[in-house]
This record gives sequence, structure tokens and C-alpha cells, in this order.
Amino acid sequence: METLLYIILALLLLAIFLFWKKSSVPQTDNSQSLVMMQQQVESLRTEFQRSLSSNSELLSQSLRDTTSLVQQQLVQVTSQLSSTTQNVNQQLSSIATQMQSQTGNIGSRLDNAAKVISDVQKNLGELGKVALEMKEVGQNVTQLSDLLRAPKFRGGFGEMLLEDMLKQILPAQHYEAQYRFRNGQQVDAVIFTAGGIVPIDSKFPLENFQKFTRTEIDSEKKSFRKAFINDVKKHIDAIKSKYILPDEGTLNFALMYIPAENVYYETIIKEEIIDGEGLMMYAAKSHVIPVSPNSLYAYLQVIALGLKGLQVEKTAKQILDNIHRLGGE
Repeated sequence: METLLYIILALLLLAIFLFWKKSSVPQTDNSQSLVMMQQQVESLRTEFQRSLSSNSELLSQSLRDTTSLVQQQLVQVTSQLSSTTQNVNQQLSSIATQMQSQTGNIGSRLDNAAKVISDVQKNLGELGKVALEMKEVGQNVTQLSDLLRAPKFRGGFGEMLLEDMLKQILPAQHYEAQYRFRNGQQVDAVIFTAGGIVPIDSKFPLENFQKFTRTEIDSEKKSFRKAFINDVKKHIDAIKSKYILPDEGTLNFALMYIPAENVYYETIIKEEIIDGEGLMMYAAKSHVIPVSPNSLYAYLQVIALGLKGLQVEKTAKQILDNIHRLGGE
């Protein structure tokens, strides 16, 4: 476009120059000048047309190249835009899927959390009930401990435990609770065996035992233990004098039932020699056998087996007698 402007400008300048030239030459040369001017104008017109055609062709080619380039770039941009759009759609779809999955997981977790909270609340309620029950049990234990301080109730508690164990193991005809001898003495229970009667008396030497176990002072502990041992010896002496009565059908020994394992442990298992003699030796000399709930259970099992053996022997003897009687007839 700049070349075309330059050509037009040159033609205008040339026309002005020729007009000025014509005005300055004599009239005689007008015809010749006119011819020359026409030739020059024709030459300029031809040159102008040729230049215009060339520039037009260049311009058309440039426009075609520009259009082709723009179309190519447009195709590339369109392709890139399509690819980008596809990638964006895929990413959006993936994000949507992840969001749905996470939403589902969150919902599931919230449901689980709600269930856990509900279970915790339920357990707390049950724990509260258990705490109340434990409190009641503690109160009952305290009441029981207070009651056990009374010797009479303590003795009754031991007798109840003794009778319950006898009832569980032995047939009713082979034992009796609160058995009274002909001399008026009453023992907590007796067992009837083929060899004779076995007296059982329940003793619960608790007061000095509690003092002995609660103190941390060595001198007091030693003093209370000695007093506790003396209490046990008194019970042994009482059982020996009151309940070992061969004239009334008893065997030459009796059982002293101590209904607490810890008291039995301190009495027998953890024996100490006091005044040259142990408590177990003292009891053996008096023909009194101390027993705890566990050891009495073992004794009763042996006695129960013996009673069953005697019953079998008695039954077999009756059968043999009947056979002999039938044979004699």
C-alpha cells in the first residue's frame, strides 16, 4: 500500500511539472510538447497499471497467506480448545466422582459416629446403674462388716455357711445342724458315719484378727497376733471339752470350721511358734482339726464317697441275703 501511494504522489508531481512546462514554452512548440506529454502520460499510465497489478497480486497473495495462516492457527486453537475442554470435563467428572465418594464416606462416618455416641450414652447409662449397684453393694458390705462385729451374729453367719455346705454335699440323713447332746451341749452340726458322730463347730475369731491385719506398727502387730492365737486356742479348748464325747457316740476328734480363708491362712498356714508350741500342734494334741471352706469341702467329698461305698456294701449284703433266702426256700 505504501508503494502505491508513492506512485500516485509521483504522478501528481509529474502532472504539475508538465503543466508548468507547458505554460512556460512558446506556442510554436505546443503541438510537439503535447505529443511528448501524451507519450509520457501514457508511459506513466502503463507503469502505473503494471505497478498497480503487481501490487494487487502481492496484496492478494499476502491476503491469501494471512488467511491460510489464520485458518491454520484457528484450527490449532480449536483443537487445543477441544482437548482442553475434554480434559476439563474429565477432571470435573473425576472431581464429582470423588466428591460423591467422599460425601458417601462422610455420611457413613457420621452414621457410625452417631451410633458410637448412642452406644456410649447407653453404656454410660448402664455404667451409672452399675455404679449405683456398686454403691449399694458397698453399703451392704459395710452393713455386713458392722454386723460381723457382733460375736453372736458372726457365729450365726458361720453356722449358716456351714449348714449350706453340708446340704450341698451330704445326704440329709447323714448330717444334722444344731445337734444337741444328752448332756445339754449343742454343737453347730454333726456328721453321722459308720464309725460314729463327727462334731463340727463354727468359730470366727475376728476382732483381734482385724486389729492384727490393720496395724502397720510391728510391736502392735505382734501383740494383736498373739491375742488372736490365744482366741483360737480358747475355741479349741471349748470344742474339746464340749463336743468330743465318746460316751455319746462321737469319734475321738472334732472339726473347727473357720469360715474365712484369710483367717484360716493366718491361723494354720502362716503358723508361728509361740511359747514353744505351734497352733497346729496344739490343736492336734486336743484332737481338734481346723478347717477352712476349701479344706472342709474336700473332707466332705471324701466322707460322701465313703457313705456311698457303705451304701453299696449294705445293698450288696441285702441282695446276697435275699438270694440265700430264696435258695433255702
